[in-house]
Amino acid sequence: MLKTGMIIAERYEILQKIGTGGMADVYKAKDHKLNRFVAVKILKAEFREDTTFIRKFKSEAQAAAGLTHPNIVNVFDVGDDDGVHYIVMELIEGITLKEYISKKGRLSVKEATSIAIQVSMGLETAHSHGIVHRDVKPQNIIISTDGKVKVTDFGIARAASSNTISSNVMGSVHYSSPEQVRGGYSDEKSDIYSLGITLYEMVTGRVPFDGDTTVAIAIKHLQEEMVPPTAYAPELPYSLEQIIYKCTQKSVDRRYSRMEDVIADLKHSLIDPQGDFVTLNTLDTDAKTVVISDKELGEIKQQPKLAARQEALELMQELDQEENPDDSGREKSARRRNGDGSGKKKKRRAVSRLVTIGALLAGTVILLGVIYVVARSAGLIGGSQEPEQQVQQASEEDNYVVVPDLVGRTETEARELTNEAHIGIQMMGEESSTQEKGRISSQDIPAGTKVEAYSTLKYYISKGLQDTTVPNVSGYTGVEAQQILENAGFVVEPMKEYSYSDEDGYPVVEPGYVISTTPEAGTAARAGDAVTLVISRGLDLGDSVEVPNVVGMSKNDALTILGKFVDIDIVEEANSDVAAGEVLYQNPEAYSYADPDLPITLTISSSGQAEAAPETAPTEEVQQEAAPTPQTVVTGPTDGTWKCTQSLDTPNGYQGGKIRMELLQEANGQPVASTIVEDEVLTFPYKLDIVGQQGVPSGTLYVSEEVNGTYHELGLYSLTFERVEE
Repeated sequence: MLKTGMIIAERYEILQKIGTGGMADVYKAKDHKLNRFVAVKILKAEFREDTTFIRKFKSEAQAAAGLTHPNIVNVFDVGDDDGVHYIVMELIEGITLKEYISKKGRLSVKEATSIAIQVSMGLETAHSHGIVHRDVKPQNIIISTDGKVKVTDFGIARAASSNTISSNVMGSVHYSSPEQVRGGYSDEKSDIYSLGITLYEMVTGRVPFDGDTTVAIAIKHLQEEMVPPTAYAPELPYSLEQIIYKCTQKSVDRRYSRMEDVIADLKHSLIDPQGDFVTLNTLDTDAKTVVISDKELGEIKQQPKLAARQEALELMQELDQEENPDDSGREKSARRRNGDGSGKKKKRRAVSRLVTIGALLAGTVILLGVIYVVARSAGLIGGSQEPEQQVQQASEEDNYVVVPDLVGRTETEARELTNEAHIGIQMMGEESSTQEKGRISSQDIPAGTKVEAYSTLKYYISKGLQDTTVPNVSGYTGVEAQQILENAGFVVEPMKEYSYSDEDGYPVVEPGYVISTTPEAGTAARAGDAVTLVISRGLDLGDSVEVPNVVGMSKNDALTILGKFVDIDIVEEANSDVAAGEVLYQNPEAYSYADPDLPITLTISSSGQAEAAPETAPTEEVQQEAAPTPQTVVTGPTDGTWKCTQSLDTPNGYQGGKIRMELLQEANGQPVASTIVEDEVLTFPYKLDIVGQQGVPSGTLYVSEEVNGTYHELGLYSLTFERVEE
């Protein structure tokens, strides 16, 4: 550790330590040559004799030195002074995005979008210089005190594998793309995936994939669909949720191809939050199926009529011109005066064409009439619909339709129903439920709800009844916890109880938040089982408490704020001036006193402000499921033993504790995990001697260290396996 007042390179005066990392400490310093404050990153003393660490340390500076951008932490200088290796960087007064999220819980939509745009602009510059960050995560994003966002730590941007594995070739597993966790090639689209995960965390306050081990998290990146961010942030605009989905597609071909496109859509989302302008890329751009809306179909049918009317209008104008020439038609008048008969011939041709067009129009009307009569008699038009169709189209005057019930139906049946109702659909993933496997288990808009035509209805597919465990929902609001438990396939039975007080007289659990579940978290259970969710009412203050003001809040926020009240009735009322889901009125009124055991009524806006219906029906491109991630297919010899004998240098931040190493390989599309080392203290460099899957030439090694009884991730390493003759 350097002392305050120490001068490095006869230029940088150390003022104070401001941070520490796995292989370096960061100090605030003053550059006396340019009279400015800077940040100086100093390689830790234990690594100064390690040429590999020195090379990696310098590679960080080399990776970022050529990048100059307002959203990238600039590197000013690199060198060593009497064995002290240093990097001089721009000094940013602020906190990391990870700390900011932890402090605020989750960020507002505008704030998260603004941060994402700034991060994207920094990464766009890096990509334009051929540099892939490979470790985009909130810990590597700094928010300055003046609100500027800076991307930092390009330490693994140029990492390269060799016989000695010394570089983290991937970032934290929570933010790593599927191609990174399987040890494959990563490019700009890997940064886009990590940005999408970071954006998810900003708006929800949590990462989409978590687990007990790094391999468990990695497998989720490969196989599982993320919980929709709107499950945790119901107020999240549709467009921003779609941007997150497109960034985090498991197939690289379905993600954004360039950071510029991400920036464009993020900016668009600020001015059109509910817009349907984000489209997923398809794996095959040939022979796409195009779904034509009724509006488009009507326009197509009208084209011959419109063309005929236009031609007739032009002919009538010609005739009128011939009969009533104006001052500008002197040449035509002169021709008539000179006995030119072309005008009369043209008039006769025009009349003949008008007669022909009139006959065609009359024939078209008669033909449409015949078709209508035949179709009506066959029951194809009009008449009563069968009850099982459950499709009721609203009048054309208000342009609203009724959402059909898709639960229990196949996707084919659902598509037929929604097409008839003029509603788009989008499959969001799979979930455990009591419904038969392969059938629709739930939908985000309840059946019978009236929505605008061509709205998008999201649904989940049932995985059937599966063995699972009760998730831990402590710390969540009752609304959030119920959603999490229902997403896990449980039948939730909410109830409210008063909380105990702590030694200072405050409730142990704040009103509206979870006290406990029965069965407890971690208990083995099956999807479809009942779980009792106990929600806090705060302290028992008797039969007269002040009623909070919840008018203008979202329904879910209002339910949390009113946690003390045991019985809350929800009444919906259409209101075009207030966004759907917002509280219009409450009874009893705010700031009055009421018995918390008696009902309180909330009137919620059911329709919200009218939004323009899309000009076209949702395309097949939006309706189709995410394309499968390309599989690693074993193509080489599958006999013999496949081994990795590379050496592993000291992981960044290793403190000498117990090590756990896990190997993840992918054989014929199926992830195969195995534990290589468990609860052992190792001496580094460590020579690996790992037998892998037959015929699989690569894998990813996850290294973690036990600290205070919990394993923490140290690094992810790409391994190469070779066939060994026995």
